[in-house]
Amino acid sequence: MATTTTMSITELNDETVRSMSIGAVFSDFGGKINSLDFHRKDDLLVTASEDDSVRLYDIANAKLLKTTYHKKHGADRICFTHHPSSVICSSRHNLESTGEALRYLSMYDNRCLRYFKGHKERVVSLCMSPVNDSFMSGSLDHSVRIWDLRVNACQGVLRLRGRPTVAYDQQGLVFAVAMEGGAIKLFDSRSYDKGPFDTFLVGGDTAEVCDIKFSNDGKSMLLTTTNSNIYVLDAYGGEKRCGFSLEPSPNTTIEATFTPDGQYVISGSGDGTLHAWNINMRNEVTAWNSHIGVAACLKWAPRRAMFVAASTVLTFWIPNNSKPAAEPGSTDAQAGAQSEQIGQ
Repeated sequence: MATTTTMSITELNDETVRSMSIGAVFSDFGGKINSLDFHRKDDLLVTASEDDSVRLYDIANAKLLKTTYHKKHGADRICFTHHPSSVICSSRHNLESTGEALRYLSMYDNRCLRYFKGHKERVVSLCMSPVNDSFMSGSLDHSVRIWDLRVNACQGVLRLRGRPTVAYDQQGLVFAVAMEGGAIKLFDSRSYDKGPFDTFLVGGDTAEVCDIKFSNDGKSMLLTTTNSNIYVLDAYGGEKRCGFSLEPSPNTTIEATFTPDGQYVISGSGDGTLHAWNINMRNEVTAWNSHIGVAACLKWAPRRAMFVAASTVLTFWIPNNSKPAAEPGSTDAQAGAQSEQIGQ
């Protein structure tokens, strides 16, 4: 594993993407994996699962480093802070009685460093600023809250319609909030109290956005909607660059991910397949059988040629140089035709 994942991410091309295959499997979870996150600079991955576990992995060596259990609060959304052994985790249990919707956890000594109270319902979106100690959470209570790791009190609240989804751009200067009716509002991180400086509408699709990501170069935004559509938008003007439709997944939200070079999008689908598209060519590069059912969690590692896909099982995908590169849609998924492109 250590040798196969050291390949530079600048070398990504259609052939490398097609060659991706499972390099490691972790199947000892006692339930669905709710979310996962890579550390920006260290070779680490963290997962939060329905079995109330938070697990830390070394991705260079495909090794489980630590497991902690959080029976009182559960483990729902999770993201790394800047420190490699501390994370922010949202609660699944006892939210009404304790109000402790978010916790700042040390994986090193299994301590809760701080509770963040304010959300009245479950947190469904969570992200850390790439440049400072700020982080954001979006909740089913129709609010987005801005926090600082060093302070218990909430730093700011945005009241919205519907289920909010949040993301920072890679420079931490801008954040996006997606909400009801396919609207995406962009805020200046330093003066969000002045309101959004731009609003985009995903034309023709009013489904709720369940996930939003910026590409590393800040030029594109990736939206995944609750009706199984994926859109790549121009991050400056909001124009739709391309869109793809997936098989529906009634009980599971699907996650999609950019590759670090911003050239490809990888996504799960409701039929248990994974798909890869070349954004510039607007075509599907390949499709794979996920081997784990519907992959609800999917992220590409920030600095490596690898991605992870998870359901109740966690899989690491890496380039397989010994495998002959398959033609688009002709992999063992046999599902290339089931993913159709949405009109531009």
